[in-house]
Amino acid sequence: MKHDQLLALEAIVSTGTFRGAAERLHKSQSAVSHTIRQLEEELELELFSREAYRPALTPAGEIFYREASRVLRQMQGLRSTAARLRAREEPELTVAVSATMDLAPLLPVLADTGRCHPATHLRLRMEMMGGPIARLMEGKADIALASLDGVPLDDVEAEPVAEVTIRPVASPGMGLPAGSRALSASEMQSHVQVVAAGTGGAAHEQSRDLLPGGLKWTVSDLAAKKQVILAGLGWGGLPDHMTVEERRSGALLSLNLEGFPLRRTMIFKMRRRDQAIGVVADDLWSKIGTAKPVSSRNCVG
Repeated sequence: MKHDQLLALEAIVSTGTFRGAAERLHKSQSAVSHTIRQLEEELELELFSREAYRPALTPAGEIFYREASRVLRQMQGLRSTAARLRAREEPELTVAVSATMDLAPLLPVLADTGRCHPATHLRLRMEMMGGPIARLMEGKADIALASLDGVPLDDVEAEPVAEVTIRPVASPGMGLPAGSRALSASEMQSHVQVVAAGTGGAAHEQSRDLLPGGLKWTVSDLAAKKQVILAGLGWGGLPDHMTVEERRSGALLSLNLEGFPLRRTMIFKMRRRDQAIGVVADDLWSKIGTAKPVSSRNCVG
């Protein structure tokens, strides 16, 4: 079974005649007829009934044609993939994102990039604290989305894309004093502070908002941190977008703490200056932080 045989089959069904198929395929009518006859002999099936003026699919031919159409679409997809690879699109693209960032604005951009560049495997890495810049400088990420804390600005290109607000919260079950008075560090020392471990390694270690002298529990990520805090086992800072519903319902309370102010952090998109920019990475870079992603009907590259 050959590709040109399936193309001939599809052309006959689409145009309704062998002559129409021949014109579409730029072949002689006899060549098209011969191609279909070879296919029928190979399959040991009669695909077309030739009793009428116009060829009509037999019951077996209809079933085979449905499957052949699916195969042709897949082959076209493979040809498109090969064309994109010839255009030197990256086979894989990694984006390292700070776990404090709200992914909601980023997801449409990733989806649009995936539609425009289906041959590229998009890899999303959620990292804590210094993790995104560590992955970028190690060459394990093409683009990083994080704050500028600890970033070697001479080595990276950076543009602001979003803002994240981190606030200390706790479950009402912890019994912390309510009201506007700021709680001192000494008042909080007997209460467990829940912190998330960084993923940046020693070279990119970051410590923020740690109250001195207090009890601490360490968890692996923000999802676990939130669950521990909701369970009333400790308090800690979480991004506002992760606690909107819980603060509205009263499941979590905002805390007023000395030494742990409400912190607003700007998130930047970053890429290394010394690395060649790939087609897909450059397209994604241009879309991150825009109000509306470029439609896939206007794909770049």
